[in-house]
Amino acid sequence: MANKVKFGLKNVHVFPITDDKETGVTFGEVIKVPGAVNLSLDAEGDSNEFYADDVIYWSEFSNNGYSGDLEIALIPEDFEVKILGAIKDKNGAIVEKADAKSVPYALAFEFDGDKNKTRHIFYHVTSSRPSVEGKTKEDKTDPTTDKISLKAIPATDTKIVKAKISEGATGYDDFFTKPYVMVPVAGA
Repeated sequence: MANKVKFGLKNVHVFPITDDKETGVTFGEVIKVPGAVNLSLDAEGDSNEFYADDVIYWSEFSNNGYSGDLEIALIPEDFEVKILGAIKDKNGAIVEKADAKSVPYALAFEFDGDKNKTRHIFYHVTSSRPSVEGKTKEDKTDPTTDKISLKAIPATDTKIVKAKISEGATGYDDFFTKPYVMVPVAGA
């Protein structure tokens, strides 16, 4: 049975992308990103209109992916090093250099629903560095969070932007071990 509503956010995982001319697009070892607080992605694309006979004769929206923010409790060191391009030195310090190169990645996560859980994946995501923020502790402890801006675009090899799968479907159980691969439908 299909969900009527969705809620919650958990199980955020990322898969670093390598795009090589000889081997094509490959996904690296999964990085768990615990502490998901909020994910907000807006669809991007323009309305394309063609006028004829003094009216809009033809119209479509382009799919340029999504952009938005991911808020998490604290960015894991693995994400800083393997995705954002920081360096972990011999003393264990995480060092950010001005010329660090970030790596694109696939972003997977899960929503709950009134009937089933649904897992989502965006196949080609880039992100900003997080802001540095802290505040004094008052009469109660209010944790601060990390927020990164995201841009999800179509995958360079398949042009697929995203996929989602519901609990119980084939591919659901190993969704966070490797990126989901689309199974083509005859005639599609």
